[in-house]
Amino acid sequence: MDINNFVLRNDEKAIFALRSLYEKYGYSQFKMSKFEEYDLYVRNKDFLVSDNIITFTDTSGKLMALKPDVTLSIIKNSDDKDSLKKVYYNENVYRVSKGSYSFKEIMQVGLECIGDTDEYCIYEVLSLAAESLNSISPDFALDISHLGIISEIIDSLEVSSSEKQELLKCIGDKNTCGITAICGEKGENLKKLTQTYGNTEKVISVLDEIFPYDKPTAVNELISIVSALEKKGYGDKIKIDFSVLNDMNYYSGIVFRGFINGIPTGILSGGQYDNLMKKMKKKSGAIGFAVYLDMLERLNETEKEFDVDSVILYNEATSLSDLRSAVDMLTENGKSVIALKTIPENLKYNQLFKLQEKGALTSENNA
Repeated sequence: MDINNFVLRNDEKAIFALRSLYEKYGYSQFKMSKFEEYDLYVRNKDFLVSDNIITFTDTSGKLMALKPDVTLSIIKNSDDKDSLKKVYYNENVYRVSKGSYSFKEIMQVGLECIGDTDEYCIYEVLSLAAESLNSISPDFALDISHLGIISEIIDSLEVSSSEKQELLKCIGDKNTCGITAICGEKGENLKKLTQTYGNTEKVISVLDEIFPYDKPTAVNELISIVSALEKKGYGDKIKIDFSVLNDMNYYSGIVFRGFINGIPTGILSGGQYDNLMKKMKKKSGAIGFAVYLDMLERLNETEKEFDVDSVILYNEATSLSDLRSAVDMLTENGKSVIALKTIPENLKYNQLFKLQEKGALTSENNA
């Protein structure tokens, strides 16, 4: 079969495109085992997408797990050298699929930038996140937030730890009534931030109202990076949205989420996870993202019209030479072929061929 006519699934096409993209920017592939000690995930359960983990005991008696996450493994195997470590991965993870709600082996692609991360590193990772989405579909959106700005406002309210968690939930849900119920009039700036969505020009005017005097470093960092992304030509694909939140016990700074039209939930998620690095006794900074390829099953879902182009029916008297020649003739013309003695009940095919004596091939259209 001509490879140009070979149909790849959406996730398979994404893998090829993304690997090429990341290598173009100097990211090297990180390979790892399918297994990790279960203790690694127990200590960082809140960081995982799901706390459902497949475990088993190995021959030495250690409790092991089929890895539900790649980032934790990369951090575990990284050192604290001053230089940058730029890696991408193309690995299977084992977790409950959002589509089926059962355990599934999911191909995941992503990248991590670990070490002495600076403003350019953050920009580059966000730029690659946007290009990753664009390689899957030009109809995408990348929403970006900064946890430093949110923390600055919440800390000024002097709320309890439990109230802070409630406020974060309200921000994620864009629930301004909930913010008022907790903070009263003191929560006006937080409500403004929660309702803010748009490009840098729109957002900076709101941030000027919230911070009329000295702006926090986080504000300048966010505007600088998003402005650079806008200048690269992403235009209305990039939006600042403060409802994008990740767990502050693990993340700090820039966080982001990517969407593709036609899929009802985010297919890309990432951010700066310096707090996770500290929790795992690392001094380095880090930023990265993952693309959830299982979500691509929902993109342009169409049922295949045929399982195979052609069926060749043969019998016990058919010679191997005649059958081989018939199969080769059709495959060399770009057709997919299956040779059978009887046709399964549910097989969908376009054309039926019957192999007669002396290798003669007769055909009839499938009704």
